[in-house]
Parts: sequence; C-alpha cells; structure tokens
Amino acid sequence: MWERFACFAARLWKPTLFVAAVIAVSGPWSRSDIALAAGIALGLGGLAAFTKESKVASKWLIQGCVVALGLRLDLTVLAASAVDGLALAVGTIVGAVALGLLFGKIFKTGREVSILVTSGTAICGGSAIVAVGSSIGAASSSMAVATGAIFALNAIGLWTLPAIGHSLGLSQEQFGQWAGVALHDIASVGGASTSYGAIAFDTATIVKLTRVIWIFPLAILAGRLMRGSSPSAPTPVFPWFILLFVVASGVRTLVPQLKSIEEPVLDASATGFQCALFLIGTGLTRTVIRQVGWRAFAQATLLWIIVAGTSLGIIYSMRH
Repeated sequence: MWERFACFAARLWKPTLFVAAVIAVSGPWSRSDIALAAGIALGLGGLAAFTKESKVASKWLIQGCVVALGLRLDLTVLAASAVDGLALAVGTIVGAVALGLLFGKIFKTGREVSILVTSGTAICGGSAIVAVGSSIGAASSSMAVATGAIFALNAIGLWTLPAIGHSLGLSQEQFGQWAGVALHDIASVGGASTSYGAIAFDTATIVKLTRVIWIFPLAILAGRLMRGSSPSAPTPVFPWFILLFVVASGVRTLVPQLKSIEEPVLDASATGFQCALFLIGTGLTRTVIRQVGWRAFAQATLLWIIVAGTSLGIIYSMRH
C-alpha cells in the first residue's frame, strides 16, 4: 500500500510544482522578468511538466491578450501609431533579412537555420520561426536550434531594455517603439513595456503587430525560394488574431463607454503575458541549449545587436 502511494506521489509532485508555479507567477506580486526566470529555472532543472500543452497554451494566451488589448485603443489612435511606425518597421525588417542571410553565410550556420534565425529576429521570434519553418519544410532540429537562439536573446532583452530606456531618458512612446522592434516575441514586448508604463505598452503592441503581419509574405517568399513553385508546398497560416485585434479596436471606437474597462483589460493582459512568459521559459532546456551551438547563437546575437542598436539610434535621435 505504501509503495503504491509513494509511486503515485512521485508521479504527481512535478505537475503539482508546475501548477503551483503558474499560480505564483500570475499573481499581482509577480513581474514579467520574474515569471520568465521561474520558467527558465524549471526548464533547465528538468522540472517542467505539460510541455506540449504549454506550447499550445502560451500561443493562445498571447493571441487572446493581444485581441483584448484592442478594446483599449481607438481606431484613430491605432491608425496613427501604425502609420508613424510603418517606415521603421519596413526598414528594419528588410535590413534584418538582408543582414541575417549574409551573417548566415559568414558563420556557416546552414541555409535552413540561417533563414529561421533571420525570420525570428526580423519579425516576431517563435511565431515567425514556426510559420517560415513550415513553409520551407524545415527539420524539427533546425527549428529547435533557431528557437533556442532567439529565445535566449529575447530573455536578455526583456531584462536589459527597460534599464537602457530609463538610463537614456526615453519617453514611454519612444520605449514602446523600440521594444516593438528590438524584442522578438509579443509576450516579451508586452512584459518589458508593461514595466515602463501603459502608453509604452500600447505603443509597443501596435508596433509589434505591424511587424507580425509580415510573417505571411515572408513565409511565402521563403517557401518559394527554398522549395520552388511546387503546389505541394504548404501555405503559411495568416495571423488572423491581428484582424480580431482591429475588430476589437473598432468596437472600442463605436462604444466609447468601454473606456471604463481599460484598466481591468490592461491588468488582465499583463497577467496573461506574465503567464505566457513562464510557459515559454519552461521550453528552454539543457537539450535545447546543446542543440543551438555557437554558430547560430553568434548569427542571432550579432543580427539582434545591429537591429536593436540601429532602431534605438533612430528613435533616440528623433527626440532632438
């Protein structure tokens, strides 16, 4: 009887720890950087549970939070911010793609990994890697390597960008523009900008979403280049949640009374991003780190530094 109980307890302690950690990092006493650090700690310690479910849950959680944020933004504000950041978005995406492919040849990371690392840096981290990887028929090992390299840099950015922004005296709007360009995935953009302020949060979200929309054409182009015009090549999934975000913004414009729920929506979205960052963090395991290797990490690091540094220089110079 005791042996059965001990065996049962041994199977349950890891899921119990995982659920307890999710609850802890989702509370008002937690922050995005703490949530990410906790997830990484569980991942590296081999203590993560529900690995497959976490990937699915983080994806839907992020998209749901993004759609909810539309209820905080009037369409006129959304359109104005999108237009203001369009030139920066296009310029940095085109530049990142060109440089990324060049660095891939210099570091000899391999064509698949090079394209995936470049896509993740240029647009939005893991989402771009999955979409482009599917389009080019990338091996799961290549996608794991690219995701691991991008994730490590994303974690560094989440912790360092707010400190840099404060030291340079960036306004909330300026930091939001920078975070939307320099940070790879939406969850980290939301986490870093939340710590900077509500205006930074809204600005960063809009800037990032104007970049996410480029996943679709980039994935199609990458698929054509890698696999030719074969009709069997899969068509990448369009990021429909962006359209739902615009619809939610339209509802906010037509129903001004929704202004009263802005703060609760902001709080709920911030909590959602915290939880998503924790779930994403659990995916960084020792196996992933071993797979990445120095070549992919070097390509991703150099490309990220140039994109983040160039965009910061442009945004900072516009204040003077």
